[in-house]
Amino acid sequence: MSNYEQLLAILRSQVKPALGCTEPGAVAYAVARAKELLGGDVKELKIRVDKNILKNGMDVGIPGTDERGIVFAAALSLVVGKAEYGLEVLRDVTAASIEAARELVEAKIIKLELEEETNGLYICVDAIGERDRSRVIIKDSHTNIVFESRNDEVLLDREQAGTGTAAEPEDSKQAIKNYSFAELIAFARNIPLEELAFIQDGIDMNMRIARANLAENPGIGIGKHFYDQARDVFELAKAYTAAASEARMSGYPLPVMSSAGSGNHGLVAIIPIAVVGAEKGLAREQILRAVTLSHLITIYVKAYTGPLSPVCGCGIAAGVGCAAGLTYLLGGDSDQIVAAVNNMVAGLTGMLCDGAKLGCSYKLSIAVDAAMDAANLALKNITIPPDNGILGQTAEETVQNMALVSRVGMNNTDSVILDVMLQKCL
Repeated sequence: MSNYEQLLAILRSQVKPALGCTEPGAVAYAVARAKELLGGDVKELKIRVDKNILKNGMDVGIPGTDERGIVFAAALSLVVGKAEYGLEVLRDVTAASIEAARELVEAKIIKLELEEETNGLYICVDAIGERDRSRVIIKDSHTNIVFESRNDEVLLDREQAGTGTAAEPEDSKQAIKNYSFAELIAFARNIPLEELAFIQDGIDMNMRIARANLAENPGIGIGKHFYDQARDVFELAKAYTAAASEARMSGYPLPVMSSAGSGNHGLVAIIPIAVVGAEKGLAREQILRAVTLSHLITIYVKAYTGPLSPVCGCGIAAGVGCAAGLTYLLGGDSDQIVAAVNNMVAGLTGMLCDGAKLGCSYKLSIAVDAAMDAANLALKNITIPPDNGILGQTAEETVQNMALVSRVGMNNTDSVILDVMLQKCL
């Protein structure tokens, strides 16, 4: 496979539609698969997840409903979930299915527990019927099923088979580490335009949910406030991004185009560039190539930080991608694009992730603000020098340093954040 073919494959595997927050969506996906393996009524459902899945799924809206959280997502998946839909597993929701899911929650057949002895993304679902039981395990990425069983028969075991724990999407994400930023920029500049139809699909999808929020205001008014206050194209881009996230986090029943496994990442990676490009009357090709670069840089950062982390990926991953994409969009050269990456990391490294929720829309607006500033500074040839803090001599080294701080330096942060969140539930 050539470099061009591999980068295109990476892009296609990491830029996909998702309905609702990806963490409860991933649990619902596992539940749907376990239900299908069982082949009968589920009398008891046991779910064990890592601390990041629990943190991110605790208080987020479930698409098409007024409900929140992992347990309700699991209950709804028992009623209407179809594993073939992937992260759009709950797209067949109806009023009747919502009521049926509520009854399952009230019956207390679903048990959700924290799996403390695991590292990285982990979901284990046991579906128990009258006489049979099934198990599904997801690891490392949101749709990566590594184990399936029914009663005593193991149907799938990637780990025991020696194929590792990572399926195609996560493998491809890691493969992007083999490329330099210069190669990613060159790919975005030179890929044939006809290959980027799915990038336009993502723009259309994410703008649709942003406009839906501004028209219907399903959240608490964050996006509408920024929209009403917008005085220029950059503030308008910030407003649309916040509006889309607010709709998504409140459970609005429209899918978004994700980036590197996250819907909110997709909103940051796509919407600001699309809005600025459209408002400035820039060519469609320039916009598509800028969004492509934004996705690639987002994927690159996530390959180092991991699918879930103590820091807000919308800022330190998609925000970095957005800064690079905006710089490209506005005519920046390769040096200025790299400068925008360093500027972004220098300013927004420490934004914490305290779960998926309505407040994420405000965090996304902050990330977009910072990305705009990072890009505009770079376009004026203003660059935070590499001797500052964790910045490296190259953009690649900067990303690796940032990931090291997140993975190692903040190793206990998620546990502390989760403890604070759980205290509010007692």
